[in-house]
Amino acid sequence: MRALPAAKREGLFFGTMMCFGMVLVMTFYNMWLNGVLTTVTFMELLLSFAAGFVIALSLDLFVVGPLARKAASKVFPTKTKKIHMVLKMSAFMVFGMAATMSVYGLITAHLHGGTAGVSWLSAYLSIFLKNFIAAFPLQWLIMGPIVRYLFVKFIKEDTLSALEAE
Repeated sequence: MRALPAAKREGLFFGTMMCFGMVLVMTFYNMWLNGVLTTVTFMELLLSFAAGFVIALSLDLFVVGPLARKAASKVFPTKTKKIHMVLKMSAFMVFGMAATMSVYGLITAHLHGGTAGVSWLSAYLSIFLKNFIAAFPLQWLIMGPIVRYLFVKFIKEDTLSALEAE
């Protein structure tokens, strides 16, 4: 049984699950990094997560995901082991999501006065580097395996059961 989405519906479930986990952890990470984790209210935390999730899922589905799939298929285009394709796709996704979500982080930091006296480029590069350093191992070592396991356990089984019932 494949651990990757084979249909658009599966891709939507997989992307939603991955975005949920990554945004959840990265929201806490960025709040900790900016020293506000202990000062934000639950509602602020929830709103920050919700905004980040909607933006990340939109980017995943409509911008970064399609570009990452295209890039992954062009780099080492020969058919390789499944794990190599998973790792290539993950690497492109993490890079693309860290790059685009860091723009969101830069805007958020600017609105809260966190970029005062720093050039936008310098602030962006700092945010991107910190996010990439956290997101890459998080995706490859924790979220990727967890989401793939849950996807195969609950989504793929449901899809296969529905197909068998038809």
